[in-house]
Amino acid sequence: MENQANSKGFIVNNGVILGVASILLSLVMYATGSHLDPHWSSSVVSAALFIGIIILGTKKFKEANGGFMSWGQGVKIGVGIAVLAGLIVVIYNYIFMNFIEPDFMSQVMEIQNQKFLDQGMTEEQIDAANEMGKSFQSPGVMAAMGIIGYAIGGFIVAAITSAIMKKTEEENY
Repeated sequence: MENQANSKGFIVNNGVILGVASILLSLVMYATGSHLDPHWSSSVVSAALFIGIIILGTKKFKEANGGFMSWGQGVKIGVGIAVLAGLIVVIYNYIFMNFIEPDFMSQVMEIQNQKFLDQGMTEEQIDAANEMGKSFQSPGVMAAMGIIGYAIGGFIVAAITSAIMKKTEEENY
């Protein structure tokens, strides 16, 4: 593999594309007022973007690498794309929750509390759930969970994609 392509460019380009696409989806949801209680279809669109851009980035790398890619290279690219996108989204979420919509979390909690009431939960159960939820609302915890979530999702998608797409020079002989 003397002419091996540099994976950094593929990670950065596709990671930025995924991050910006995710932010645009969030902004559309905010503009339409569905950001507090999103429809299930927004999750489908988000997942399709996530999976599609990781697959596309991996495929582009393989093409630029003369049609060869090891499983490890594919996983590295997929996880790299996901983590970079996760960092971008975490920064956007921090800006959104602190400057654009500072009472976002309290609005979400109100909607969730109403759903809890509709399900028949008592006030004590709801209060306990709210207290537990508040421990996850610090910016550091939310950022860490966001990046870890993107990394795990990226690993799963990249591992499957790389297993399917892998082709090494040794396999040609």
